Amino acid sequence: MDARPQLIDALTALRDRVAAVRLPLTLPGTPRARQARTELLAQLDDYLVPRLKTPGAPLLAVVGGSTGAGKSTLVNSLVGRRVSAAGVLRPTTRTPVLVCHPDDHHWFADLRVFPQLTRVWLPQQEDTEEPDHESASDAVPDGGALRIEKAPSLPRGLALLDAPDIDSLVVENRLLAGELICAADVWIMVTTASRYADAVPWHLLRTAKEYDATLVTVLDRVPHQVIGDVSRQYAALLTKAGLGDVPRFTIPELPESAGGGSGLLPTTAVAPLFAWLAHRVHDPAARQQAIGRTATGVINSLKARMPELAAAVAGQYAAAVRLMGVVEEAYGRERERLNRELKAGSVLAGDARTRWRGFPRDSSAAELLDALVGSLCALVQCAVAAADEHVQEAWRTEPGAQNVVLEGRLDLEAAERIGIAVRRWRRELEEHADEEVRGLDLPSAPDAETVAALVATALLGGRRAKAAGEQLAERIGAQGALRLRDKGGELLATSIDEVLNSERDRRLAPLDALDVSPEPQAELIAALSVLQKVR
Repeated sequence: MDARPQLIDALTALRDRVAAVRLPLTLPGTPRARQARTELLAQLDDYLVPRLKTPGAPLLAVVGGSTGAGKSTLVNSLVGRRVSAAGVLRPTTRTPVLVCHPDDHHWFADLRVFPQLTRVWLPQQEDTEEPDHESASDAVPDGGALRIEKAPSLPRGLALLDAPDIDSLVVENRLLAGELICAADVWIMVTTASRYADAVPWHLLRTAKEYDATLVTVLDRVPHQVIGDVSRQYAALLTKAGLGDVPRFTIPELPESAGGGSGLLPTTAVAPLFAWLAHRVHDPAARQQAIGRTATGVINSLKARMPELAAAVAGQYAAAVRLMGVVEEAYGRERERLNRELKAGSVLAGDARTRWRGFPRDSSAAELLDALVGSLCALVQCAVAAADEHVQEAWRTEPGAQNVVLEGRLDLEAAERIGIAVRRWRRELEEHADEEVRGLDLPSAPDAETVAALVATALLGGRRAKAAGEQLAERIGAQGALRLRDKGGELLATSIDEVLNSERDRRLAPLDALDVSPEPQAELIAALSVLQKVR
């Protein structure tokens, strides 16, 4: 437990890498990875780094368990007075209670551990007075609080923390309970004769085994007539789970533990557990073994936990790349299809084809251009709509897509954006036509708008508009016609690319906003490698 600066620096750097991890996409295994990240931060922030920096701080024993297991009654009985409100529906469920000797108060008054919890103190009470727990609960800040009680009856160097229920109906309580337990030097898991085989307490027991934490179990409220049988069955389960060497304490069902557990248990009922804790405080070797085992276990567990978190990060990036690839592939495919439609003269259909057939006798150049612009807008809108439909269909089977809202889908605003881009192309085409006409050395210059209409028809009409190219050459010459068609074609390709790329980028924006990248995976592994070298 020597507080080597290199080890602390390595753990701090690793902690920063864990804090930077983002897991926004809900993939298979993501909920577990998010919980693992939360537990890692809790152990690094609230336990490992503070413990290494201040090895002389009091031994912290966190009492955890299911609703109604008797945690608060146990803490109260160990202290010798009521410091935590007991009962299944206790008002202070949201507020964990930490009890320590008055001389150890300064260790927990600052933010050395549990920096996310605001400290709450009650006015000093005489041992015979009951603290107003309900008032303390009312004073809890929205961000959560830690209520600190001083008890001279506890030995110096020992602190007890009564955590919220690990199976609380309130999600925040469950998460806080897990974080508090992860910050313990000693895990005291409390269960009852009727619930010792439940899944929830066993999950925490297996977690403690995984971290090789210093663990104590308390089998509470065991009826006298079955105390032997229940104790043997519980011991057999622990042995089967590889926890046979874990210290076990059994507390019989007593009148004081009935009716919601409002009373204090007799001193004799909790004396063995109190003696075990006191020995860990007074015997330097026992204290070092308890703290060292938990700290070493947490550090050793990082070898498996960090690669798992890194794999989850890699999965996030891979999923984001797949989702982006679907969007890019859909818009790329529609761009190619649009090119084929343009070459086939699909724009010259409907009203545009009617205007061309009537040009110039029954339709003016402006009317023909309006019709061509409208038809081109509709064609581009169809391409965008088809791309969006493909993305939506493909994303239905893509994990993580449910977390992304596809922005910019074809709507009135999108149609307006497409219309603006196409009309801009028309305006630029008309400007180039006017410039070309003004440069002609002819006694009677052709109308610039008519020239623009013929260029647009030749570009958008395919083989149907062969006559448009011929008429254009007759008016401005073959070289001029070729220049205008080349320039107009370049402008058209650029405009369509800009439109499709802009719409595609709007669909990609929510994915970009997730800020999922491959770097955190490598940074996690690198931080773990540095830690292992320092050790």
